[in-house]
Amino acid sequence: MKGFKDPGFQDRAAASAKAKQRALEKMKAMPERDPAEVAARLARQQEREEREAAKREAARVAREAELAAKAEKAAQEAAAAEAAKPKVRTEAELKAARDARYAARKKRKS
Repeated sequence: MKGFKDPGFQDRAAASAKAKQRALEKMKAMPERDPAEVAARLARQQEREEREAAKREAARVAREAELAAKAEKAAQEAAAAEAAKPKVRTEAELKAARDARYAARKKRKS
C-alpha cells in the first residue's frame, strides 16, 4: 500500500486529545437544563416507579391469596377424604363396645 503512513504514538495521542477537546466543547455548547423541567421529569419518574411498585404489591397479594385458596381447598379435600375413609376400630374399642352391649343386656334382664 503506497502512501499509507503508520501513525505513531504521538499522532494517536494528538488525535485523542483533539477528540476529547471537541467532545468537551460540544458539551459546553449545550444549553443548561431548566430546573423546573428537571424537577418535572424526576416527579414523573417517581410516579412511574410508585405505580410499578403498587402493581408488584398487588400481584404479590393476589399470588398469596391464590396460594391460600389452594391450601384451603387442599385441606378441605384432605378432610373429605379422611371422612370418607372407613374408620378402623381398634381391639380396645371393639371390646369396650361389646362390654357396653353386655352391660346393657344384663341391666335389661334384671
